[in-house]
Amino acid sequence: MTVLTLGPAGTFSHDLAVRLYGDDVLLLPTIRAIIGRVAAGAVKGLVPIENSEAGGVGETLQGFLEFDVAITGEAYMPVRHHLAARGEPERLSVIYAHPQTHEQCSVLLDSLGVEVVHTSSNAASAVAMQGDERAGAVVPEMAATLYGLPIALRDIQNSRENTTRFVEISPAPGREAGCTKCSLLVDPKADRVGLLADLLGIFARRGINLTRIESRPSRRGIGSYLFFIDLEISEGWREAKEELKRMTSVRELGCYARLEVPGV
Repeated sequence: MTVLTLGPAGTFSHDLAVRLYGDDVLLLPTIRAIIGRVAAGAVKGLVPIENSEAGGVGETLQGFLEFDVAITGEAYMPVRHHLAARGEPERLSVIYAHPQTHEQCSVLLDSLGVEVVHTSSNAASAVAMQGDERAGAVVPEMAATLYGLPIALRDIQNSRENTTRFVEISPAPGREAGCTKCSLLVDPKADRVGLLADLLGIFARRGINLTRIESRPSRRGIGSYLFFIDLEISEGWREAKEELKRMTSVRELGCYARLEVPGV
């Protein structure tokens, strides 16, 4: 089955998709396009959902609000950023970088004092520096190789532990057997004193670990939020989910297991 992921060729998404699914990968220009295509037909997608340095990926979270898709797997990809340049980094006139990549490499990039121009993807950064001898780009290894770029500085990310979490998405939920985690989208509809404490208390009373909770504007006005919650499957998790549904609006995004990534 063809798997959709973020292009152009050379992105971390492309690298991970090839490792997981082989060559049957179709690259699309935006995360929203990927999620929309998955929602419309029998095809899988692979999208980034959070980074250990930059936090949640807004385009992915917004896509879950707009389209009816299910999470059927997760994978973790160590992030290694490199500065591609044909000369000394200090002599560059411009460096191209994706906004999240810029944030993840801010210490080194700020120290160079070179203008940073944002691009739509890491692969787009590689393309942008071609033809300009004084231009550089922050790229992953795969992009540098594909576009024939020399690497001037390796591993320029702020943290050696920099990791991006990806999720596999499908038109319909997978089987619960073997799953280790579930994701929920919680919409309280209205704010009130103690709301978040009551929501979280449902899981705390049962000793259920929440691995992520992230708020997202509901677009109903200032102060109105939705919550994305990831929980570890353990005793009492179904009862907790049903109690949560009695308290507020809940959409189940899917239960899933971690995918093993070859070569990582």
